[in-house]
This record gives sequence, C-alpha cells and structure tokens, in this order.
Amino acid sequence: MEYNKVCFMYRHKDYALDGIRSALGLAVENMYAYGCVMDVELEKFDELTAESCEMLRDMEGDILSTVPANVEINGFTGITIEELGEQLREMTHIIPYGIK
Repeated sequence: MEYNKVCFMYRHKDYALDGIRSALGLAVENMYAYGCVMDVELEKFDELTAESCEMLRDMEGDILSTVPANVEINGFTGITIEELGEQLREMTHIIPYGIK
C-alpha cells in the first residue's frame, strides 16, 4: 500500500500556525505530512503549538524551515532550498498554504 506524502509550504507567518495544524490533521489521517516555513521568521511557539509539532514528528512528519532562526527558536528541522527541492520530488502533493 502506497501512502501519500504531503508538503505544505508556508511563506507568510499569518498562516503558518494554521498550516501546521493542517499538516497534523493529515498525519492523523495516515498521510506523511510535512510543513516548510520559508523566508519568514516566526515567534516562539506557545506550548500547544509546540506540542502539535511534536505530535507531527511522532507520526513520521516534520516541520522544516529555510530560516535558521526558526530552527533555533522553535526546533524546526533546518533545510536548504536545494535540499527542499530534493525532498519535494518525493511528495505526492505540494500545497502552497496561505500565499498572499
């Protein structure tokens, strides 16, 4: 049985938190779900959002970021644009989330 792999791409901080919850929702539905925060620095998460990120990791997903500050502040997995391009090739669905 082949599983879907979904990557949400967040480029606007107003939508990132909602997008992370959406990724978690897909992980609950037995999809491999990832989120990638690109080009924006997010503030430190509250406890509930941090727990959502941990739950996503527990279900074999992850939250990635091209911004080193997000890795340091919120514990995201760091990724370069080149590495992200490689990872996107493995996805069955790519969703630009909240693009303005």
